[in-house]
Amino acid sequence: MKILGIIPARYASTRFPGKPLVDINGKTMIMRVYEQSAKAFEFVCVATDDKRIFDHVNSCGGKAIMTSSLHASGTDRCAEALDLISKELNSEFDVVVNIQGDEPFVNPLQLELLVSCFENEKAQIATLVKVITNNNDIFDSNKPKVVLDKNNFAIYFSRSPIPFLRNINQNDWANKNDYYKHIGLYAYRTNILREIIKLPLSKLETAESLEQLRWIENGYNIIAKITDIETLSIDTPDDLKKVSLFL
Repeated sequence: MKILGIIPARYASTRFPGKPLVDINGKTMIMRVYEQSAKAFEFVCVATDDKRIFDHVNSCGGKAIMTSSLHASGTDRCAEALDLISKELNSEFDVVVNIQGDEPFVNPLQLELLVSCFENEKAQIATLVKVITNNNDIFDSNKPKVVLDKNNFAIYFSRSPIPFLRNINQNDWANKNDYYKHIGLYAYRTNILREIIKLPLSKLETAESLEQLRWIENGYNIIAKITDIETLSIDTPDDLKKVSLFL
């Protein structure tokens, strides 16, 4: 398979403006993500709508491409970047990996595990999940949960606790059933990526504010693999205080 790793990166952020260019122990966050991703894939590119990010990545020896400022999601930005890069290289890719630009310590083993999902010919979209062992995480709406079928295809994602254990004390839920937290990495077959960006917002997506529900609601399948690795996501300036744990 020919893999393209794309790192969507915006300068504007409500909670942390300029986040991609923040310095982390002498290196910017976006370049840390880029270098980690390049350990897993031959072709990696930062897709941005900001010239500061574009210039910085290219000046550091990375590959960046300018994309529209009108994209509503990283998925949309990945699709544009795919078309631009395919045209530039005069070559097509089999799979696109959407790599979060705010995870400076993304593990190459996670990225390789994600791509291995496509060994299953039925897989259209791939993602990762992690077993929840902390009971409080089951009830944390900021940590989306997912229910899988027996073949590890996603049945549903929710910010609510799923499945609901009837007649079981909530303090015991983590011990009484398998609960999975969604790890926000995605990979798509290229033809599927080009299809899903044309889909309108769906009712379930709007209700839960989870983009992947749009794909499920329209009949696309999402396969998941279980990882025991979880890296740090830098969402706010306060999150930088946790960086020392990974250096």
